[in-house]
Amino acid sequence: MTLYILNGPNLNRLGKREPEIYGHTTLAEVEAWSRDAAGDHPVEFRQTNAEYQLIDWVHEAIDAKAAGLIINPAGLTFTSVPVMDALKMFSAPKIELHISNIHAREAVYHRSLVSPVVTAVIAGLGPNGYRVAVRALLDLIG
Repeated sequence: MTLYILNGPNLNRLGKREPEIYGHTTLAEVEAWSRDAAGDHPVEFRQTNAEYQLIDWVHEAIDAKAAGLIINPAGLTFTSVPVMDALKMFSAPKIELHISNIHAREAVYHRSLVSPVVTAVIAGLGPNGYRVAVRALLDLIG
């Protein structure tokens, strides 16, 4: 019943990067919240600035038969066909997550390549969206 929570580029800068958009919560705090929300379910929580690494981790989740996946692809959401293709191969429930409301931001953030291939999308709840996403994923898994 392992849950994968994968984070893309620049999310390692949470708490420092554009706090007016992303807040002051760090990725370490987000990880702790996510693990708490998951309860007894094991969590693989990871962040990378490399597109290939994010793809490799989706492949790993597939091979490990992960129970579900939450992904915040960050900027790769709007540019990465390879991330989208990898997610297509993951057959368990998967949630696309964004800290900000991508639809209320600049036009470049309005077209997600990931949204059409995931089970659900959560955006705009701030860092707390991770807790919500974990609970939603557990509900989807049943």
